[in-house]
Formats: sequence, C-alpha cells, structure tokens
Amino acid sequence: MSRRGQRRKPGLPALPPDGLRVVPLGGLGEIGRNMTVFEHAGRLLVVDCGVLFPEEHQPGVDVILPDFSWIRDRLDQVDAIVLTHGHEDHIGGVPYLLRERPDIPLVGSRLTLAFIEAKLKEHRITPRLVEVREGDRRTLGPFDCEFVAVNHSIPDGLAVAIRTQAGLVLHTGDFKMDQFPLDGRVTDLRAFARLGEEGVDLFLVDSTNAEVPGFMISEGDLSPAIETVFRTTPGRVIVSSFASHVHRIQQVLDAAHQHGRKVAFVGRSMVRNMGIARDLGYLTIPDGLVVEDLKKLERLPANQIAIVATGSQGEPLAALARMANRDHPIRVTEGDTVLMASSLIPGNENAIYRVINELTRWGANVVHKGNAKVHVSGHASAGELAYCYNIIRPRHVMPVHGEWRHLRANADIAIRTGLDPERAVIAEDGSVIDLVKGRATITGSVPAGLVFVDGATVGGATEEHLHVRRTLAEEGVLTIVCLVDPDTGRLTEPPDYLAHGFEHGAMDFEAATPAIQKALTKASKEGIDDIEQVEELVRNAASTWAHRTHRRSPLIIPVIVDA
Repeated sequence: MSRRGQRRKPGLPALPPDGLRVVPLGGLGEIGRNMTVFEHAGRLLVVDCGVLFPEEHQPGVDVILPDFSWIRDRLDQVDAIVLTHGHEDHIGGVPYLLRERPDIPLVGSRLTLAFIEAKLKEHRITPRLVEVREGDRRTLGPFDCEFVAVNHSIPDGLAVAIRTQAGLVLHTGDFKMDQFPLDGRVTDLRAFARLGEEGVDLFLVDSTNAEVPGFMISEGDLSPAIETVFRTTPGRVIVSSFASHVHRIQQVLDAAHQHGRKVAFVGRSMVRNMGIARDLGYLTIPDGLVVEDLKKLERLPANQIAIVATGSQGEPLAALARMANRDHPIRVTEGDTVLMASSLIPGNENAIYRVINELTRWGANVVHKGNAKVHVSGHASAGELAYCYNIIRPRHVMPVHGEWRHLRANADIAIRTGLDPERAVIAEDGSVIDLVKGRATITGSVPAGLVFVDGATVGGATEEHLHVRRTLAEEGVLTIVCLVDPDTGRLTEPPDYLAHGFEHGAMDFEAATPAIQKALTKASKEGIDDIEQVEELVRNAASTWAHRTHRRSPLIIPVIVDA
C-alpha cells in the first residue's frame, strides 16, 4: 500500500493494511444527512451523501450538509459514491461533494440515478453514472460490492454488501419488509440469509422505527382510506406527499381515475420527479388523466379535480403552505379535502400543524396520519429488525439512520436476539470504527459538524450567525449612535437610540446614557483607543442596562463617531 493511503488526521491510529475503517459523517443522532465513508487499502468508498433539513431555530438555512473536511484532501482516493435510494436525505448532498471533484462515479439503481442526474443538471454538473440492480456485483477499487433489493417508500432501494480483506459489511440503507408491496419488489431476505451464512462482520441497520413494535402494515392497506377521500369529497381533492413517493402517488392516480377526477401536479420537484418516474415506467398514468395546464383544470367542476402538490412537511415556500397562506393561485375553500399522505419528520411538527390549522380555517377537511390510515412508514419496525438479526446473525451491529433513542432501541433489539452487548457499536457522527481481525471497535473521531447552506454560500453561516438571527427575531435590534470627544471620552450630545423590533421607544433608553458614558470614560482613562474595543464596552454596558431594566436582550449595535 502506498504511503498516501496512510494519511490520517492527528490522533487517529494507523489503519492496518488488512483493516477496514468506517466513518459515519451524518445520519447518527439525527434523521437526515446520511453519509458513511469506508476506507480500505488506501482507498475510500462513500455510501450515500444526503442533507438534513433545518429546524425553526436555524433561520435562513436552506439545507444542512455533512462535513466533508475529513476527506477533502483525499477526494482523489474516492473510488465511488454508492447511493442506496433517491431520497433527499441520501442524495441531496451529492451536488456539493461533486463541486469539489465532479468525476467521482455515482453508483445506484435506475430511478435513483435519474433523480440525482436531474438534480445535478440544476447545478450544471454532468455526472459519471454507474447503473446497478439487485443481484449485481461491482468491483470499486478494493471494495467488492453486491447489491440487494430492499423495499422502502421509494422504488428501487438497494442494500449494499461490501466485501474487503477485513471482512463483510452489510449496509441496509433505508428499508422495511412489506410483504405485499405495490410494485411486487420485496426485501430480498434470501440474499440476507445467504450473506449471513457467509458471515456478516458488521451490520449497519436502519434504526428509524426501532421503537415501534411489531411489523409495518402494507402500502396496499392504505388504498381504502385514500379511495374513501376521493369518493366522499364534494369539492376538490388536494393531496400533499413527498415528491419522491412514487408508490403513494400511484395510489392517488388510481383513485382519481376510478372516480373520474383529472389530476394536476403542482410544485417543481413533484412535476420533475413524476415525469421521470413515468418516463422510466415506475409510474403508470392512464391517457388523459393528468392535465398540465392548471387553468384548464380549474374550468372543470370541483368534484372532477385532484391536485398533487408538494409541502407535506409544512415548508413555507412549498405549494401547500402557500395555499394555506392564501399566497397561491389555488384557493382552498369549503368542500375541499386536503389529504396529507406522509409522515411527520421530527422537528417539522409545528410547521405542519400550522398549515393544517390554516387549511381548516378556510373550510377544508384535512385528512392526515393522525385521523386516518393514509400513511405507512418506509422503515422497518422492531419486529422486522429482530427478524433480520435472527436471519443474518451478524458478528457486530452498528445502528444507523436515527436519533439517539432510535439507535439505542435498535442495539437493544440486536442484543435481545443474542448479540454480545460488547459487539453492539453505538457510534455518533464522526466516530471512527475500525474492523480489524474480525473485531469492530471505536478508535477515534473526526470532524462531523453541521455545514449550513445559506443561499449561494456553503459553510459560511455559523452557529454565531444563527444566534444573531434568532436574537433579531426574538429580541429586536437597538442601534446606539454616540458622538464622542476623543480627548476626554465625553459624549458631546445625548446618543441617538434607533430601535427595531423592540417594544420600547427611544425615550425609554435615555436612562441608559449614564451607563454608556461610564463605559466611555473607562475607555478614555485606560487609554483604550481601538474603536472596536470601545464599541464592545458600550455594547456590554447597554446590554446590561437593557436586561436589568426591561428583561430583554436585543442585538445592540454601537456606532462611535469622533466628534
């Protein structure tokens, strides 16, 4: 092995030539940002590269990326990026990684590659695509990869078995065990059993529903509730779903066709993805069912209209939220039914319930997971996970894709099936797990912080910036303009106080002037003439006064002018 393959961050032990290093850069302790890097024989293999969507306490952030810093100076060693399926939390970060090295091969199923190719076109990147399907094996550098069919809430999901000199690793990606999937493509338990017989040294397992007992119901079991909505709604049916949930959209199209309703897709990602799914044969659309001109659709009677829109997570700029806010050409009215055929992603609850309340206010009947059987998760529940552990009998288990409670619950299931507790590896983002001589252990860590995409900038926004934005939103801003005699440090006239988003008027701040003068006098006596230091003293004095007087902590911007 070349010396180049020995490069490592300070503090990490050298990886033996026959060892395998596994480094999750996202997806552990969170729902999203899934990315795992495998290192062997001086080469790297990346499995998934997704995004995490921001929460309310992260204003102005578009998406959150994994931290690429650990591999940034080693991108020439990356043999491929394997994509398990086409959800944003698994492919959304790919454009940002390919900006740094555009020719990294992308390996995935037909639909997954079609989704990422369309996304990359928006970023003006032409990717190197390697299409695989279940049963295929590909040699990617020193990694011998076998692809296994898994069932999920999007077609064409794949698990990947990675063989190296260090042993066999099986990564499920996102999966469940629907025995009656709409497309007839079940999770290949025979392949799982065969790999188990070969000997799985490390099993990376989807943890999202590890706390949910039993087995998930089938997607087909939702059809009666969806059919009821279409049969009983006197007005329009407006369906909100993930733009990648091809199976759910197929159920909606079938119900619309059965009840004589024309359908329009609304939302850029919905139109794009459903077009791709139709062209590739994953979505069956009867002739004449879909109307592309929304104005033409609106000329039909309300009981002949169905709309499939984005915005199932309450995203403020998505179609459904704009309808709720009366900021969309489609005006929800009495008699309409809004069918929210998706789950609640943790952190989005407030935004979703806000949209539900507004839609109800305008007279719509809102049907969602909380009051009807209109959604089933795409992730294996506890019974399914136990079933897999009993089939595969892995030597080590590493729960992935979940918050801490999910990871712990998943590890507990594995232990209950007979796994040695010492071989349940509960890691976090940035943990370094080395598989050496049949034993997997955490040997260190690498940077794996949150990287914020803020408009056109990547990584520019920091927690400090977000703190300032939260302060502006919650406390307001106060600008203090001070004319100061540089020789004496005295104010030549009372400061000007300019308050925005702060409920107290300028007159209320006159009482702060003595505290500001005291800070300026202190600066003069101590010979502090650096303007930034003087402004910091004024800021601290005004902040202390505002908190003591008004129990408020506005963002304070002092402006010192030499009189």
